[in-house]
Amino acid sequence: MLTDPSKQVKLGSLSGLVPKEKAMAFERILFRATRGNMLLRQEPVDETVTDPLSGEKVNKNAFVIFYSGDRAKSKIVKICDAFGANRYPFPEDTGKQLQTIQEVSGKISELKATIEIGLAQRDSILKNISSEFDHWNNMVKKEKAIYHTLNMLSLDVTKKCLVAEGWSPVFATSQIEDALLRATVDSKSQVGSIFQVLNTQESPPTYFQTNKFTSAFQEIVDAYGIAKYQEANPGVFTIVTFPFLFAIMFGDWGHGICLLVATLYLIIREKKLASQKLDDIMDMMFGGRYVILMMSLFSIYTGLIYNEFFSVPFELFAKSAYVCRDPSCGDATTEGLIKARPTYPFGVDPVWHGSRSELPFLNSLKMKLSILIGVAQMNLGIFMSYFNAKFFRNAINIWYQFIPQLIFLNSLFGYLSLLIIIKWCMGSKADLYHVMIYMFLSPTDDLGENQLFPGQKLVQLVLLLLALVSVPWMLIPKPFLLKRQHDQRHQGQQYTMLEATDESVTELEEQHEDHNEEFEFGEVFVHQLIHTIEFVLGAVSNTASYLRLWALSLAHSELSSVFYEKVLVLSWGYNNIIILIIGAVIFLFATIGVLLVMETLSAFLHALRLHWVEFQNKFYEGDGYKFAPFAFASIIEEED
Repeated sequence: MLTDPSKQVKLGSLSGLVPKEKAMAFERILFRATRGNMLLRQEPVDETVTDPLSGEKVNKNAFVIFYSGDRAKSKIVKICDAFGANRYPFPEDTGKQLQTIQEVSGKISELKATIEIGLAQRDSILKNISSEFDHWNNMVKKEKAIYHTLNMLSLDVTKKCLVAEGWSPVFATSQIEDALLRATVDSKSQVGSIFQVLNTQESPPTYFQTNKFTSAFQEIVDAYGIAKYQEANPGVFTIVTFPFLFAIMFGDWGHGICLLVATLYLIIREKKLASQKLDDIMDMMFGGRYVILMMSLFSIYTGLIYNEFFSVPFELFAKSAYVCRDPSCGDATTEGLIKARPTYPFGVDPVWHGSRSELPFLNSLKMKLSILIGVAQMNLGIFMSYFNAKFFRNAINIWYQFIPQLIFLNSLFGYLSLLIIIKWCMGSKADLYHVMIYMFLSPTDDLGENQLFPGQKLVQLVLLLLALVSVPWMLIPKPFLLKRQHDQRHQGQQYTMLEATDESVTELEEQHEDHNEEFEFGEVFVHQLIHTIEFVLGAVSNTASYLRLWALSLAHSELSSVFYEKVLVLSWGYNNIIILIIGAVIFLFATIGVLLVMETLSAFLHALRLHWVEFQNKFYEGDGYKFAPFAFASIIEEED
């Protein structure tokens, strides 16, 4: 206050923002450049700041520097520029400072108000268009699909109309013509659309009309391969054979009822579930709900035949045919049992369960049933190859593929199936293993006690001879006949009359190229050799493969029995409510987790393998391609 005003030193100030990571170096350089003749104060900014140069959000420190003299100011400005510090002007006059603060505060409030109004406007617009968004989105998808399809069309010679070539089902011809006529009327076009059927050498796509019940069964077949055009469709048989083979491995009518209840829930609520977005596992179960329905119904049927309800037998259709000879006869043995009533009318007599003979008896029964069912299904596959060959007018395949395959399979395993049925009818104790083994090793030896009918030895010799003859029958004639057929087709076809149009010339050239393909006899013969070896070995391995029906059925039955006897019955014997509850909970989770989930999946996969490998490879080529018509519904589903 007392100092002479002329001798006072005026201090200048600079303020701004500097990146936080450069703050220490910034302070050190300023101190050295000014030799300590400055005062710096820094404070970190709480929020990230948008850098005006890079546009990125970074952490910064706010700083203020007090200095003396213009020379110090120029040094400080250069250092600020070098460190990327943003300087902001701040007036030294107090009045101007207040005015600046007011201006900045006013601008901030204006910007906040503008942003709030903008957000409110945006929300209002989004709410208005939210109801229309799905419709607009679908419209865009449809327009995009239409233009994508139009890009596949070609221009005619005059470049005044579009030409489209494609496939359509025969039954839809009238519908397509009606749609084209309707489009001409709606668009007020002066020229109508022309629909014409073309003759082509290309193989058409395959289309099967399915509904919600049959579509899942068709998907099982399509997963192996799409049927060739007009080839026999195994999906028709799969509707019955697939759930039946599953049920043989899953035979328990208690477990079948559990599957049925779960499936009925999916079917009853199918409209609601179809409109929801389900997870992968649930979506897979929902898609195959009718397959699971058939599997559960067949499981109840086979469970009634096996007489198993969670491994417990019941006298549902009549009382057991056997009674104890005396009071000392126990339940755990068949010794001392005598037949007192007629044979149990349906399924396995309940007295077998829990007896010493249960396992040998059920093993023998299920193993023989597996062979009978396997041979029957493989014969069905071979007969389907006959219908394929007949439809395509392929006489070579009938005489040199179908007939020898049928003879070979039934000479060996058809004969085995006949022996099984005869042994059941006669009650004989003949050893069928011995019969089949010595049919090959010593076909002329006497059968002895293993003889099931008169003249069996002669029948076996004839069948063995037929089986041996059928192998070269399959292998040798077919390649020679195919070569002769190829040579006859190409005689006199070196010159062909051509029509005047360019299109007909092109078509004939393509046909000429196809016909002139060279016949590779060696390649065809090797292919036929592989096919013959595959069938001969496959006849044995495929029949053995059907024994999985017996193995999985036995495993399912034994697991169910273990869970019932060693968990539920054992906990019941303690006469303790806590142990009983724990045992019931363990039994419940074991039944659901192991028998209803893992065993279901296991039996499903094994039934799938039997259809794909053992059944379909007898006749199904599966080298076609699927008919994929233009449809807005499928386009929208794919996008979703």
